[in-house]
Amino acid sequence: MKKFGILLASVVAASALSGGAVWAEDYKVGTLEIDSPWSRAVPKGAKVAAGYMKIKNTGSEPDRLVGGSTPVAGGFMVHEMSMDNGVMKMRPLPSGLEIKPGETVELKPSSFHIMMTDLKQPIQQGKPFKATLMFEKAGNVDVDFAVAPAGATSAAASAHDHDAQHH
Repeated sequence: MKKFGILLASVVAASALSGGAVWAEDYKVGTLEIDSPWSRAVPKGAKVAAGYMKIKNTGSEPDRLVGGSTPVAGGFMVHEMSMDNGVMKMRPLPSGLEIKPGETVELKPSSFHIMMTDLKQPIQQGKPFKATLMFEKAGNVDVDFAVAPAGATSAAASAHDHDAQHH
């Protein structure tokens, strides 16, 4: 397993050096830095999808990710997934997700995430889609979500997939 991790790190580093880093886009709004928004491909006919990213607050005041929108879905909400006595629970965060000063919050599988509902079109591997993130203080920022294969567990998978398709 350790060799696989080293190999994966090498592939990701090589991808970055060969232009893959352009794919893993970063965005800035106010004192917030948004790193590599991504989602997973979903089966045809699926009505929901999730979105992930890292958000760093470089300022001295907290901010909140309160929602957003995307042309590919009717709904766009901040959610939390947790385990309670072996039972997975998912719930919306109506007041949003706080990003404290100096902290980085990661939206990732089995944790905080964006829940996109009422999908209007398929989310397909290798085909990015646009969205707008809404923050309580920093305002709105337009981002592109990379789309990784179904079952991917990180943005590196989407960057690697993109690199493999285009290089």
